[in-house]
Amino acid sequence: MITSLFKALLFFALIAAMALGAVYLTDLGGGIRLAAMGYEFTLGPLQTLIAILLLFALVWLALRILALLSATFHFLNGDETALSRYFDRNRERKGYQALSDSLIALASGDGHLALSRAQRAEKYLARPELTNLIAAQSAEMAGNNTRASEAYKALLADDRTRFIGVRGLMLQKLAEGDQATALKLAEKALELKPRHPEIQDVLLQMQTGQADWKGARKTLETQAKTGSLPKDVYRRRDAVLALQEARGVLDDGASVEAREAAILANRLSPDLIPAASLAARGLAQKGEVKAATKVLKKAWDVRPHPDLAAAFAALEPEETPEARLKRFKVLTTLHPDDPETRMLLAELNLSAEDFPAARRALGDLLDKNPSQRALALMAAIERGQGAEESAVRGWLARAVSAPRGPAWCCDKCQRVQAEWAPVCAHCGGFDTLSWRPPAADAAADPSAALLPLLISPASQAPDATEITEILDHRPEAGDP
Repeated sequence: MITSLFKALLFFALIAAMALGAVYLTDLGGGIRLAAMGYEFTLGPLQTLIAILLLFALVWLALRILALLSATFHFLNGDETALSRYFDRNRERKGYQALSDSLIALASGDGHLALSRAQRAEKYLARPELTNLIAAQSAEMAGNNTRASEAYKALLADDRTRFIGVRGLMLQKLAEGDQATALKLAEKALELKPRHPEIQDVLLQMQTGQADWKGARKTLETQAKTGSLPKDVYRRRDAVLALQEARGVLDDGASVEAREAAILANRLSPDLIPAASLAARGLAQKGEVKAATKVLKKAWDVRPHPDLAAAFAALEPEETPEARLKRFKVLTTLHPDDPETRMLLAELNLSAEDFPAARRALGDLLDKNPSQRALALMAAIERGQGAEESAVRGWLARAVSAPRGPAWCCDKCQRVQAEWAPVCAHCGGFDTLSWRPPAADAAADPSAALLPLLISPASQAPDATEITEILDHRPEAGDP
């Protein structure tokens, strides 16, 4: 409204200025006298100005006529496109001007103006590879998804712009939540440009999100072949995907295939804890206990972990606590000062009802690195040695507010998960879970294995259910 009013006022101001100028020139007097071929002309100031303008117009018209005559001459001499080029030149000039205005508007963030100029350029130029591309991007910026989709589909007709059209439609389907169509478009885009990093990442994310582990491994292989991934990262992620394939086969009941896939995953990345645990389980089912022990020992040497200890215990499920304590020396002699090793020793001695040895295994861990699990172990030791109930409750009360210790934490969103998975359940990050203390202490979760299954039910120590019940108790006033 204000712009239109300003334009109207400006127009009237220009008309008024021209009128005043004409009156001024009329009042000046004088002029120009021209004599030619016996004729004499006298022009006043205003007439002189009009004559100059008419002269410029005649010169311009003469140049245009000469250009037309030149095009006609070339056409008559065999140049069949000379006349069409002459008439199209003006259209091209207008079209490229509109295209330039569209690009400027697009860069400035004015989607509506960019779309308008792109449509104007489309009328003048026979260059759909340019106009459709600008129109698609302008329509997206303006929020006109229907027009953008039409433009992207038009780009599919040209080999040079087919990838742009497929990518644009893929991103649209992702925004709409149509994962199935987006996945097919991403596969087509990767087929057109296998080296495109963005398409590789998007396709891998969709495949892992839909548990298409076999397809994800092919995409990962493409990333490695095109140099998008370092070899060590590729081996690690391929092991993660192979592990998920093994788990899927195991869920279907095909244990032979599961064993082979799990062993392959462990070979690809020996430090991948879930792969080592699953590979040991597969080898044990084949009767290769020594090979399973070797796998777990190698993984434990890289990083002690309770899942590895549980898998090692499952190799001999019927052994006595004393025999288990002796067999576990294969692991406990590695990294003896690691908190996980010390807590494992304490649990093993608790199972054997050697409570002083369990206390010695914990040592100064309760002071230097206290955790829920370590404090619960101390409560079990106190109970086993016949300490008063108040002492046991005191240790468990400390466990409630103690750090939870290492857990599977996402390096991307910092959330904690109860179990390892290839894809974070919160942010969807692939291969982002690592075993470490959380960035910020989460709420106490005493049911998440304060005492692993290594403790025998025959022990005098409280079992996991009893500990949970005690931790759920909120002391009354006067309680220790």
